[in-house]
Amino acid sequence: MSGYTGDDLRRAATAAIRAPSLHNSQPWCFRLRDGTIEVLADRTRRPAVADTTGWALRLACGAATFNARLALAAAGTPADVLLRPYGELIATLTPARRRPPTYTERDLAAVIPRRHSNRRPFRPDPVPSETRVRLIEAARAEGARLELLVGTTALAGFGEIARSADRVLRRDPAYQAEQVTWTHADLAPDGVPVSAGGPPAEPQDLLPQRPYGERRRAPGRDFEPEPLVAVLATAADRPFDQVLAGQAMQAVLLTATDAGLATSLISQPIEVPAARDHLRRSLLRSGIPQIAVRIGYGDPGRPSPRRTVDDVLL
Repeated sequence: MSGYTGDDLRRAATAAIRAPSLHNSQPWCFRLRDGTIEVLADRTRRPAVADTTGWALRLACGAATFNARLALAAAGTPADVLLRPYGELIATLTPARRRPPTYTERDLAAVIPRRHSNRRPFRPDPVPSETRVRLIEAARAEGARLELLVGTTALAGFGEIARSADRVLRRDPAYQAEQVTWTHADLAPDGVPVSAGGPPAEPQDLLPQRPYGERRRAPGRDFEPEPLVAVLATAADRPFDQVLAGQAMQAVLLTATDAGLATSLISQPIEVPAARDHLRRSLLRSGIPQIAVRIGYGDPGRPSPRRTVDDVLL
């Protein structure tokens, strides 16, 4: 294939903008240059207080890159991907040889519009072991590791770390003010915030008020008694690893969606450095935690609003 076209760019961006991002900030844009598609960081949309290092921006751009890759592959125009996350440029997608999509590429691309964070109670049905293996393999295929927290001790430990991190963030007035800016429609009228009555912006996720493993009440429903929580980790924590983690995260989320599962991202233990280090030392066998995911069977919801494709094309 000689090069990507404007139609390919629009196809890739249409899928990419469905990726999750901290506070639904959507810190990405896309450009066609010399027949390649470039994924760029839009640093004007990085939450400066919550994301001082650019970790969340790179995670989000990695997830957007994965969606773009899938959309191109599903159209028979797969990409060779070069990650360059040390400035504005995050990734370059160069046309590879045309071929039919694999079954996995086709299936995951099809569920991109359906994936969204679900912070409602999940049903108590356990996630089957074969599906757990699929999720682990999805992360591994992208160069990351997904560690499932098994047993009440691990779940309770994670719950305490998550609540402690949440308390730290709630005590920070600057953090709270920034969160309001990103999630309230009257302050951010460009499609980023949720509409009235909708779910909160990603990933302001449900955190337990009691240790994981205990029953918790929601209006008219119980939360699942023993949720499945997974921590996605990488070998290091360079900008490259964070973009890689974003791709792996999106692979896991789409694989879960394809399996009929609901997911929500839990970012607070990663946002607070002390909590992140505690999570690494106490619950991971190895690696650096990049995001936590709650996985289970939930009722259908709806995605958070997104910017239009025209807004993100350069």
